[in-house]
Amino acid sequence: MKQLIAFDLDGTLAQSKQPIEPDMAELLADLLAVAAVAVISGGDWPQFQRQVVARLPARARLGRLFIMPTTGTKLYRFQGRAGQAGDWRLIYADSFDAAERGKIIRALDDAVAQAGLTDEKIWGDKVEDRGTQITFSGLGQQAPLDAKKAWDPDFTKRRKLQSILRMMLPDLSINVGGSTSVDITRKGIDKAYAVRRLIDQSGIAGEAILFLGDAIYPGGNDDPVRAAGYDTIAIRDVAETMNVVRGLIFCLAP
Repeated sequence: MKQLIAFDLDGTLAQSKQPIEPDMAELLADLLAVAAVAVISGGDWPQFQRQVVARLPARARLGRLFIMPTTGTKLYRFQGRAGQAGDWRLIYADSFDAAERGKIIRALDDAVAQAGLTDEKIWGDKVEDRGTQITFSGLGQQAPLDAKKAWDPDFTKRRKLQSILRMMLPDLSINVGGSTSVDITRKGIDKAYAVRRLIDQSGIAGEAILFLGDAIYPGGNDDPVRAAGYDTIAIRDVAETMNVVRGLIFCLAP
């Protein structure tokens, strides 16, 4: 019997950087009534707060919710009773130091130029320092969804940038994520790492965890969970996630 259901965020629970829909919010509240829930993604806490936490109904059992920004290098837990707002606490953060940040930013500037990605029209900052992760977004952090979907659908641009960065920063992990982003973290950081941290923090065994993601395929940023031997369900889109969640609620209900 599964005790904890973990999700990717963008493309799984919501469209890229968009809030979860009301129907999804209600389903997650229903799921929290029968299991613990984790959300794991490359975004930082403000993105999770805006996309997921602020959208959940007051009845949601937030004490069962694990929010894991920056690919699990941070963990936030709710402290208080259901229905209270603003009482989320950072449990841990595996942050870069100043020297590491400087080295990464310099490498990114050089690699972006080498990859020929400097002349793109952008919306907002292209490089975001998330403390535990530095993320490059090809069209900027605030790019509209349609532009993001059209920018690199076959991953060619980001894989070129990834290859250059891996030569420049061999001691770090360089992962393609989202629809326009490349995430830089310490070596060994991926969603399998996040699940291992989740096991430690929740006390729930790995075999009692199920992960859902839209990038469970070779090279996908959700695939390390499957490769590490945890149970996964590969989904196509948000609508399919909702169908799977409905089935899980039915199966897990007492």
